[in-house]
Amino acid sequence: MSINITSNRPRTSILDKPLSRGKGEVSMNCYALLFSELVQYSQSRVYTVAELQNRLHELGQDVGSRIIDLYFVRERNSKRETKLINMLLFIKTTCWKCLFGREADKLEHANDDERTYYIIEKEPLVNKFISVPKDKGSLNCATFTAGIIEAVLTNCGFPCKVSAHWHKGTTYMVKFEDNVIARDKQLEEK
Repeated sequence: MSINITSNRPRTSILDKPLSRGKGEVSMNCYALLFSELVQYSQSRVYTVAELQNRLHELGQDVGSRIIDLYFVRERNSKRETKLINMLLFIKTTCWKCLFGREADKLEHANDDERTYYIIEKEPLVNKFISVPKDKGSLNCATFTAGIIEAVLTNCGFPCKVSAHWHKGTTYMVKFEDNVIARDKQLEEK
């Protein structure tokens, strides 16, 4: 004789939980190991630093396209930003908190080019646990984060190119296409 006990309580999977409650669910050690393995895996399949950075950028784009869909479907009922500055502030604050547990340090607009913005992070989490060999001295693993930013912006209707540079820590240079700036000016006129 066997007794089956079942619960009528619905089960919630990790996919049903809101992203904002996910703080602290992944330990820093686990993240460091995973990202380190990702870099080593990518490094074993390329020959130059530029190829490695391109590979990390592509992997970041995959993460960015998934994270933005999850966020807008779960948290905002599919409502997305339409103004450029609001979208950049969303990335600097909300998106950064979701990914790294804190806001990015600064958001700046270039003085000489209206299409260029800078997101500045003094100590990127992705560079924190990576030791760069002397022969790969120019390697900046923050290109992974640049890929995430580019995918988030592009998938939200703000096509751009994002690159990571060593300046004031790490600076993500976001260069938008001309039509994004023209559309934003039209929205401001209304």
